[in-house]
Amino acid sequence: MKLLLEKIKLSFQKRSGVTQNKKSYAQWAAKGYHAETEVSVIIQSHNKSLQICHILPKLRQYPGLEIIVIDDGSDLEHTQRLAAALTGANEFLIRSNDLYENITYDKSIRFANGRYIALLQDDDDFDGTAWIERAVNLFRQHPRMVILGGKNGLDIAFEDADRYAHGGPSMQQGDFSFVTSVNRAPMWIHKELFRQHLHHIDFSFAPFQFDDYELCARAWLNGLQVGWYDAGFRSLSVGGMRLWNNSFTTEQSQKNGRKLYELYRNKIEEIHRRIAEC
Repeated sequence: MKLLLEKIKLSFQKRSGVTQNKKSYAQWAAKGYHAETEVSVIIQSHNKSLQICHILPKLRQYPGLEIIVIDDGSDLEHTQRLAAALTGANEFLIRSNDLYENITYDKSIRFANGRYIALLQDDDDFDGTAWIERAVNLFRQHPRMVILGGKNGLDIAFEDADRYAHGGPSMQQGDFSFVTSVNRAPMWIHKELFRQHLHHIDFSFAPFQFDDYELCARAWLNGLQVGWYDAGFRSLSVGGMRLWNNSFTTEQSQKNGRKLYELYRNKIEEIHRRIAEC
């Protein structure tokens, strides 16, 4: 019945002309949408809309930025708040429900237009846009660098007795260094290199945990580079993964730690050799 009433209403609007000339090219152009942008920021959020709204004004200080928020929560209050806050022509909201970051980041990378893409999480906070400017400059200096982390630059540790791999000791040196792996966030992606050589975040690690280490290891073995710099981030609140998924995270760590071990235990020396040659 509701569909029938809607059909009648729309038919009346069409015949009466009441909705004609409501839109114009000038109105569209005034929104300021730009199809080509240098930087996209993708933020994963699980019921953390207040935290996202806190950093939106800071992100908007960077000219021409594309902002994509993944609303991966279960509470529509947060969806509504984010929809109301993302008012710019280059600001987008992607809605999913507890798919987690492996899948949602991967899909959003393909959606983004930026040459360089920063993956953020819902507890990230920062001052100003210097961390963006620094990352862009580093990508320009290192044209084969596909991933740049701003949090931790790590080796991968292999526990042979348990056939398990995970983030290893820090490899950070100075204000920039090449490292085996980085973890989120921020985690920058050079989109074109990612598209050409890496294609996807490994879906076999879904829904989350250690897929960032796997992506970095695969980058080195594809002749690309992984870098680290200090983005100067701080935690705004407890991250959603730690807040709601403690036992699930333990389960995923065990499962994916074994997978990471099997994939790269015999390849880590080659990765170290390539890092040493940079």
